[in-house]
Amino acid sequence: MSIEVRPATVFEDVRTLVGPKSPDANVCWCLSYRIPAKLNNELRGPARGEHVAGLCRADPPPGVIAYDGDEPVGWAAVAPRSATSFARSRTIPHVDDLPAWSLWCIRVRPGHRKQGISHALIAGAVDFARAHGAPAVEAYPLDNGDAKVDLTMAYAGLRRNFERAGFTHAADTTSVLAGHPRVVMRLDLR
Repeated sequence: MSIEVRPATVFEDVRTLVGPKSPDANVCWCLSYRIPAKLNNELRGPARGEHVAGLCRADPPPGVIAYDGDEPVGWAAVAPRSATSFARSRTIPHVDDLPAWSLWCIRVRPGHRKQGISHALIAGAVDFARAHGAPAVEAYPLDNGDAKVDLTMAYAGLRRNFERAGFTHAADTTSVLAGHPRVVMRLDLR
């Protein structure tokens, strides 16, 4: 398997990875942390996909996609923290005033897991952020130790995967996801 990570500019591939089975569904589309809560609640059904299509045409696009050949197999959301709800979070602290980028969602399609794709996505998201001038990348993964994590809630990533990618623990948080505390992990790109 040869995994290539590219910017998320192809809407159909983003839809394959984070879109709902039914176009009328009001699921995340990986918008929950990207847009203000009011807009997130107002966007219903197909309007959510239309919003994401616009993000795919923007510069920078909303994240990166891992491909196995031409098949989209994984997604990572990455953007300047200032452009996300993490900028105003009461539970996930700011480490300093550096304009860090946030990496908050990693999703690998069923049938493609346990093949190193999440590691490729983290590396690809870091490269993407670096290419767009990010001085640092932050993630807010679960600090689960050896405890099992419900796959539907593992989108935030696991601390050990970010440690393997060179990130270091930057701060504790008061955020808890799926019963596990989240931590701020950071990679300095300067």
